Amino acid sequence: MFVLKTLTAAILAAAFVLPATPAAAASPISLTSGFYVNPDSLPAAWARNNAGDARAARIQSSIGSKPIARWFGNDSAIGTTVANYTGAADGQDKLPVLVAYNIPDRDICAGHSGGGAGSVAAYKTWISSFAAGIGSKPAVVIIEPDALNGMDCMTQAQKDARLGMLLYATQMLQQKAPNTYAYLDAGNPGWTAASTIAYRLGQAGINNIRGFAVNVSNFYWTSESITYANSLNSYLSTAKPFVIDTSRNGKGHGDGWCNPPTRKLGVVAQTGGGAEMLLWIKTPGVSDGPCGTAPGTPAGQFNPDLAVRLIDGT
Repeated sequence: MFVLKTLTAAILAAAFVLPATPAAAASPISLTSGFYVNPDSLPAAWARNNAGDARAARIQSSIGSKPIARWFGNDSAIGTTVANYTGAADGQDKLPVLVAYNIPDRDICAGHSGGGAGSVAAYKTWISSFAAGIGSKPAVVIIEPDALNGMDCMTQAQKDARLGMLLYATQMLQQKAPNTYAYLDAGNPGWTAASTIAYRLGQAGINNIRGFAVNVSNFYWTSESITYANSLNSYLSTAKPFVIDTSRNGKGHGDGWCNPPTRKLGVVAQTGGGAEMLLWIKTPGVSDGPCGTAPGTPAGQFNPDLAVRLIDGT
């Protein structure tokens, strides 16, 4: 009788065992052994293709050999492109940094880096495929630089559409790229008020992802960016981790934002440093637009003279 009661109790207990809680997504930092160096970054490719140029060795040593984010725009095969890139990094046990840069009406207010997907539907398809291309591989993603700050010239309907697309982007990365740390771009200390950007971060789904990025493609000192990020966090319902772009802040903020003179490379990619990570998000040597010290170089194009200026701080 005792055996029967014991057996019955065991059966009943087994019947009411709750399913195991899924394991939390792992940190992509802990899953890898350092940052991925893209052998085909614009500076590395230029140095390789111009080996006879006196500047090539210096550009490769100081920039091309360093971990730099890769920017992804309009691409009908974006899922495959991203899968191949993150797969190459994963094969080396390294952590890639990607920038999703395809929001419709991109850079609508400034104009130098215009472009992006042709419609809301096209963007949703693109970002869904982008996230699926990463899948379970470890990665860091910066979501749409300038998208939250560069809205002041837009109509309310355009703003609402953009916020909806960013929200969708955070949802796709949350659902389809579980081992990715994703960060919404939040501008820099000299742009929009922290209270305004914090509100927009909330609308764009900041709580779906890891956190936010500051100083992307800009020049502010790391200490200034930390102060700004802490101010943003004071307005958020829940404080979030942040990353800082240090690619060109070795001398702090200069005269303007578009290829200003006498700027310098900042510290290379690392964890910590006052933020969750310090990253080279902007590619050093890539023009901000046909202005400043590169009046003839369109936005997104590599210019070796710009690269050498950043190496020398001139």
